[in-house]
Amino acid sequence: MPATEIRSRPVDVAFDRGRHWKGKLGFVVLAMEQTVEDDVFRMAPDGVGVHVSRMPMSNVATLESLASMAPDIGASAALLLPDDRLDVVCYTCNSGAMVIGEKAVARTLAAARPGARPTTVMTGVVRGLAALGARRIAVATPYIDEVNGTVFDFLAGYGFEIVALQGMNLRTNMEIDTVDPAFIKHYARSVDQPEADAVFVCCGALRALDIAQALEDELGKPVVVSNQAMMWDCLRLAGIDDAVAGFGQLMHLGCDAHRAAVARLGDLQDEGDTAA
Repeated sequence: MPATEIRSRPVDVAFDRGRHWKGKLGFVVLAMEQTVEDDVFRMAPDGVGVHVSRMPMSNVATLESLASMAPDIGASAALLLPDDRLDVVCYTCNSGAMVIGEKAVARTLAAARPGARPTTVMTGVVRGLAALGARRIAVATPYIDEVNGTVFDFLAGYGFEIVALQGMNLRTNMEIDTVDPAFIKHYARSVDQPEADAVFVCCGALRALDIAQALEDELGKPVVVSNQAMMWDCLRLAGIDDAVAGFGQLMHLGCDAHRAAVARLGDLQDEGDTAA
């Protein structure tokens, strides 16, 4: 017992809905991540909470190191608002989601945070492309080619026709974090093809959000970048219909478009493998 006894008088406390009354989104990011966290805060509408937990990952992205992340995803997700409501929980590594598998990641997230809708950044990407009506896509990545093959197979498995795919052959997140956005814009424009319905710039560590709107305006076609698609998916999963200006036309598509994309592609909480 303390030496001084305090007796507070009864107080009739006034409560409101809190700062994050509209929705609470949880993101599992990599230990060395320097882009995703900034981007999701930039796109969060008023009343939407963004909550982040980190997990171990080698700075070198290979198929082996990406697969090795699987055991740590659940523990990281469990740290997100453990005693409060969480509407959506998302795993933010593009290549990790593809190598480990969306369904496996979703099961881990759901077990760690029951009641929250599980998703991954790549799930948001394919839902975003579907909502935009894109079928033929040009893909720009920073990855080495063994990872690029996984990107191709993943998107093709959903029925998209990949008309071009080019990687920068970067091996570390540190390199990817420091790619100049002006170069990303030039690079993605060079990968685009006339027959592509949309351009997809893959990897949340790339600062592609900075140039998404400008590139879309230049090309006259939808541009999907990882963190934009991820945030759109998370907001719509939480039932939040707000449009977010300045980051491409995807961020203006509402919950109805999202529900139609999920119906077409399949929900991660369905049984079975990834839908095509």
